[in-house]
Amino acid sequence: MANQGDKAADDLPRLEKRESPPESPPTTSSSGLMELENRISSMKLAHEITMNRELCFKLQETPMDSLVNRETEFNKRAFWEALQEQLNSDPPNYTHAVTVLKKIKITLQSLVLPQNIRQRSQIDEVLDMELIQQEADHGVLDLHRLMRFIINTMASHCAPYEDQEIQALSDLKDPVELLRNIIRVLELMLRGMLNFLRPFLLQQSVQYKRDAFQKILDMRPDILDNTTAWLQAAASESDSPSPDGHGPVNDILNRAYVRLLHWDPQDRKYPETVLMNKPRLDALGLRLKMLVLEASVLQLTKAQSGDAVFFLQEFVGKLRQTITALLEHSHTRDENLKGALLGLGEKILQQVNDTLKSQGQAALSQENQDLLKGQICDLWKHNNPVRTVIGERVQDYLRAMLQAGPAKFRLKLPVPLRLVRASLTELGTAFGQIVHFNQAVFGPFYTPIVQNLQFPPGEAEAGDNSSSAE
Repeated sequence: MANQGDKAADDLPRLEKRESPPESPPTTSSSGLMELENRISSMKLAHEITMNRELCFKLQETPMDSLVNRETEFNKRAFWEALQEQLNSDPPNYTHAVTVLKKIKITLQSLVLPQNIRQRSQIDEVLDMELIQQEADHGVLDLHRLMRFIINTMASHCAPYEDQEIQALSDLKDPVELLRNIIRVLELMLRGMLNFLRPFLLQQSVQYKRDAFQKILDMRPDILDNTTAWLQAAASESDSPSPDGHGPVNDILNRAYVRLLHWDPQDRKYPETVLMNKPRLDALGLRLKMLVLEASVLQLTKAQSGDAVFFLQEFVGKLRQTITALLEHSHTRDENLKGALLGLGEKILQQVNDTLKSQGQAALSQENQDLLKGQICDLWKHNNPVRTVIGERVQDYLRAMLQAGPAKFRLKLPVPLRLVRASLTELGTAFGQIVHFNQAVFGPFYTPIVQNLQFPPGEAEAGDNSSSAE
């Protein structure tokens, strides 16, 4: 049994932290920082390829007279003119040239497959940035030698349709023009390679991202601190204890994921493992807030207008259209929401009374009208009882959906949520796709964290000692 436990432990990511003096954090060399930045950039790119199925890599085109185009072209032209001036000075100044060579090295490394160890080592050896910086400082940097090496390396990785571009580079003599075109052709090659590799990345994305994150974790052992705090908060609110008194792992994870949909924007300790999906989750969070408000308004209107009118299909359809139209873009700020809800209450009262009269019934009494307007207006408060209950029901729905999976999921919904079932299902499906992919990638990183939360090292040792005593 001990051997099995050891094997299982070996399969888990390496989460232990390196020892370092508390007052002097470990330093990272410039090459180490570049490598870390490169790994994170590659991981972000792989993530976008996986999550955005419509993503296509191509040259960005902007209208020639657009402000963005003018500013970009101005900045580029200013940089290359400054580089020309530096190289023409006596003695030459290589400050900008070193910056360009750093960018070229990073891009070249992205084009070389990891298993091509010989060429990767050759790139590191020839484009040794520390040595290049020293040569630049002493005015002995041989740019022509470095650029010949760069062009030869590019030629060994270019696609057939890029041969002419590489040949054109060989014909250029001016170093500034050559460096500028090397950057341009490298970007073309990188886009072409990424488009070619996309199907492979889609298939291998889980393992790719997991391995990439492990390498980042090896370089930055503190990179799971926010993730740990995020899971700890979810564990503390879990109300589904297991026999040993701790919440089940899945329940903790599902609660943690749902917490991301109502994350405090002022809280900058966003979990590192979900950071790349933050824009998508924030957008879903706004949709969730809108859905809760809509269901809350429907619930209050039903309570005052009665079932006979409320379940008229045409009435409910118009009611939902009114709610969406008046609350759209207003629910992101409390001040805007309060005013929008006040106007919404007036509009809904008019629709309710018109429908009641068309059905031969009396309009709502003034007391009920004032009550409904006041109740709808009060929904701007985050602690509003109706909004709170509806929000909890929606969160229960999302957690149950995550637990069961979309194919097996069946949950009886209260009336106001049944009326927005289609929107709720759409939101839940989009949310589930993000969650399930994230858990597939980072599940092995979450497991030891949750286990440590459930069984702190001290408790585990105590348990082992008591077992030994028995």
